[in-house]
Formats: sequence, C-alpha cells, structure tokens
Amino acid sequence: MKGAELLRLIGAQVCLHATMAGMRLAAPLLALQQGYSAAAVGVLIALFALTQVFLALPAGRFADRHGLKRPLALSVIAAIAGAGLVVISPTFPAMCVAALLTGGATGATVIALQRHVGRAVRTPTQLKRVFSWLAIAPAVANFVGPFCAGLLIDLAGRSPGDLLGFRIAFAVLAVLPVACWLLVRSAHEDAITAPAPGAAPTRAWDLLRDAMFRRLLFVNWLQSSSWDVHAFVLPILGHDRGLSASVIGSILGAFAIAAALIRVVLPLVAARASERNVILTSTAVTAVVFAIYPLLSSALAMGACSVVLGFALGAVQPMVMSMLHQLTPHARHGEALGLRLMTINASSVAMPMLFGSLGALIGIAGVFWVVGGTVALGSRAVWGLRLPPS
Repeated sequence: MKGAELLRLIGAQVCLHATMAGMRLAAPLLALQQGYSAAAVGVLIALFALTQVFLALPAGRFADRHGLKRPLALSVIAAIAGAGLVVISPTFPAMCVAALLTGGATGATVIALQRHVGRAVRTPTQLKRVFSWLAIAPAVANFVGPFCAGLLIDLAGRSPGDLLGFRIAFAVLAVLPVACWLLVRSAHEDAITAPAPGAAPTRAWDLLRDAMFRRLLFVNWLQSSSWDVHAFVLPILGHDRGLSASVIGSILGAFAIAAALIRVVLPLVAARASERNVILTSTAVTAVVFAIYPLLSSALAMGACSVVLGFALGAVQPMVMSMLHQLTPHARHGEALGLRLMTINASSVAMPMLFGSLGALIGIAGVFWVVGGTVALGSRAVWGLRLPPS
C-alpha cells in the first residue's frame, strides 16, 4: 500500500471518528444544560458503544461481502443523519438516536478500514507498520472532535442557555463525514471473492474453534480492560489524593499522548520486534505499573506512571491486529474484526460497573492490585501465542 493512500484512509477515519467523539462531548453537555440527571447522561454516553456491540458482527460480514466503499458509504450516511438530526431537533430522544447512529457508524468504519488495510499488504512487517499508523487515527479524532465541538459551543453561543452554539457544533460535526467519503472514494479495492456455489454459510463463532484465535481475543480483552480500569479508577484515586480536576485531566492526557506517540514509533521498529514480544513486554510493564500506582501520592509520580502505561498499552493494538490477520482465513477478516470489536465494546460497557462494585468492596487500591495481578497471570496466555508457519 502506498503512503499517500494510507494517509487518505487515516484521514477518512479521523473525519468520521471525530464526528462521534465531538457528539460524545456536545450531546451530554446539552442534556445537562436541559436539566437531565447524571444517570440519564450516563445512559446517553453508553449508547455510543452499545450499537457497536450488536452491529460489529453484521458489519464484519457485510465488509467481507462488499469490501470498503459500500460499508463506508452507509456509515457516512448514518453519521450525517445522526448529527443532522440533533441540529433539527436538539432534544434528548434525538440525542439518543444520534448516539446510536454515530457510534454504529464509527464501529462499522473501523472494521471496514482495518479489513481493507490488512488485505492490502503482504508481509507481517508491513502489517505491523500499517496498523501502527492506522491506530493513530482514533487518538487524533478524540482530540479534534471534542476540541472543535467545545470551541464552537463557546464561541457561537450568545448566552449559557443559548442553543445556537450547540446547533452550529452539531452542523459542523455532520459535515465531517462528507470529508471521509471524499478521501476514501478513490481508494483501490481488490475484487471480492464470491462464496462457492452451494457452500454452507459461515458463522463468526466458528472462528472461536481456533485455540490461538481465542487466546488472542483473551489477550486483547486483558489489555483493553487495563485501559478501561485506568480511565475509570484514576480520577477516583486522584480525588482521594487531593488532586484537582485539571491535574487529574492532565495525567489522563499524558496517558493518551504517550499511547499515540508509541504508535508513531512502532513502524520504525516493526522489523525488529515480533508481535508476541511487544505484547509480552507490555503485559509485564502494565502489571508492574498497576502494582505501584496506588502507592503514589504526588501528581508528578502518578503522571510518570501514566506515561509509562500509555506507552505499554498503546503498543498492543497494532500487534493484535497484525496477528489477527495472520491467524484468520483471508475471506473472513471482517468477521474476525467484528468479533474482536464486539468483545471490546461489551467489556467497556460492563467493566466500569464491575470496577465500581469492586472498589466499594475492597477499595480503589485493591482494584489496581486485582487487575494488575490478573494481567500478570495473563502473561502465560501471551507467552503461548504462536503464528502459523509462513
């Protein structure tokens, strides 16, 4: 795959993902301004991930049958419809529908793009490189979307209760998916191989019969849960340590920047490090950081831990994506990607509730140590990861 085409695909993902990320900031703010409770806002935020749990597998199969452009065209239409609906009707029910549409569109786009990029390269080293670059897109989008939405709300709103700023922000977010389509419409696609006549229909769950694929999903879930627990528990730990909201936000921001930076570096070392060794190193570092975190009290020390953890966890996704494409049948990459995305999003919905209950029972420090111990035990699964002979 040529660098210019990869850059266009990264830009396309940034544009569509930024719509969802901006909606995830603006819609809850508008709901709070309209007097809705924190519980209602929590439901609204959960809807952004909920669609991806149920649509991931169908979106994967659809990408396997139709390639890149048709899934992206439908995703662009859904994202425009979601953001545009709230421009017309800035009400809570409309925001819920918008959350479902933009969240589902983002998930389908991720699957289609990852499948396309994985099929466009030929060697394991190229897989690691392209997925490292592609993994930068969500980090950029999670900055661009909320930043633009927040800026437009503040600059265009005439008063704190004015809807004009929100309407303009939603309108701009509705335009971003158009740029996604303009960037991707000229992408080259290989011909889709039709199933053999009379062939039995495939089921995504059949992929789980492969022990190595199950192991890879477990390893990916372990790292994703570590990411979730850090995002969920760190603010509580920081509050217990007497840190201000801006300091806690800076610590989380340092984590995000580190996760993005490591993905810039990974393409340079892709030929020298195997996927398993990178994931194993990340697992060991994560376990150590989680053991140390609750013992710290200063913002500087916690910030240093956050950066180290960002480097460790940020390196995992490109390696997992590379292994997934090598472990699964060529014609079923979309299904495999959908199964992975479904697992991660289901975990992201359930884990915060589990962490909250566990924290109430054994304390926040105990949550860190339990998760760190689980990650350490999971290193046995990482050690057993093997790729098929080339």
